[in-house]
Amino acid sequence: MPKWIKFIIAILLLPICVGALRTLWLVLHACGSVDTTWVPLFAGAACWIIIFLMLPKPMWIYVFGHELTHALWTWLFGGEVKKMKVSSKGGHVVISKTNFLIALAPYFFPLYVVIVVGVFALGNLIWNWQHYLIVFHILVGAAYAFHLTLTFHVLKTQQSDITSQGYLFSGVVIFLGNICVLLVGIPLLTEQLGILKVLGWWCQSVGAVFLWLQRVI
Repeated sequence: MPKWIKFIIAILLLPICVGALRTLWLVLHACGSVDTTWVPLFAGAACWIIIFLMLPKPMWIYVFGHELTHALWTWLFGGEVKKMKVSSKGGHVVISKTNFLIALAPYFFPLYVVIVVGVFALGNLIWNWQHYLIVFHILVGAAYAFHLTLTFHVLKTQQSDITSQGYLFSGVVIFLGNICVLLVGIPLLTEQLGILKVLGWWCQSVGAVFLWLQRVI
């Protein structure tokens, strides 16, 4: 798909981005009273941020997760992974097919958060880890902060994944991807909202944005 078409699509998606941001605010407001979830989440995030600011950045771990995410999304779309190289200075993966989701997935799909959730879900199923919920939330907070901080760090340099898709289109996809992770993850962690309700709020918010645009235009 030519970049100019992606640019137009990105512009058309901007009202959906605004609606998603408003929906996230509604979700945070509805779930904000769950201190038993938010306190350990923020504690885990704070611990990672201190590590990020004061110690050498674990770039090999981030690059490994970045390239593995490319590989996982390639498999998801039926492609093959032929080669993967990882180092602390960068990496690459040779795949049989690509699309914008495969290219941009590492910037919005928090692989290490998914791993933490998967391990806890399996452990809870086998050994009933309900007593370790606080530890789970701390690890989720740290893993998501790891994803955000190091993603922002690498985005300060030129990334071929971004330039190949166009800056505006990539920004919109990355923004929506991260928002979707939060709109799904926060209700699941806090157990205060249903996903269908969140989706309904999103539709209403996007509708309100379009009504506003109609009045302005």
